Amino acid sequence: MSIIYQTTFSKIGEFAPDALTENMLITFKQGAPADLEDYCFIHSHGELTADIQAGDILDIDGICYPITAVGEVASFNLKELGHVTWRFDAAAEAEYPGTIHVKGDTPNKIKVGSVLSIKRI
Repeated sequence: MSIIYQTTFSKIGEFAPDALTENMLITFKQGAPADLEDYCFIHSHGELTADIQAGDILDIDGICYPITAVGEVASFNLKELGHVTWRFDAAAEAEYPGTIHVKGDTPNKIKVGSVLSIKRI
């Protein structure tokens, strides 16, 4: 298994945890526009070495979530902006172009220092 992306969360926007209650995790790299930062989990931004695809694995602090669908601009957005909306609904097709869907229970809490990785089998 190889890691195609890895980052560490450095800040949690005031309203970002609210999205978790709606089965979403919204990420953005450091330097996000101020009006978006309050709604995002801000991270240090790593290098995406390959486009994300269904079958890859999202790993948050050692908990693995199989990726079930990837929106057509999600890899580009992650690479350029560190911005993705992760949906914990196991959808087989992406709801929006910048969304990545995964299978598994939504994390209860993500903290500063939590590590997000994307792995390829």
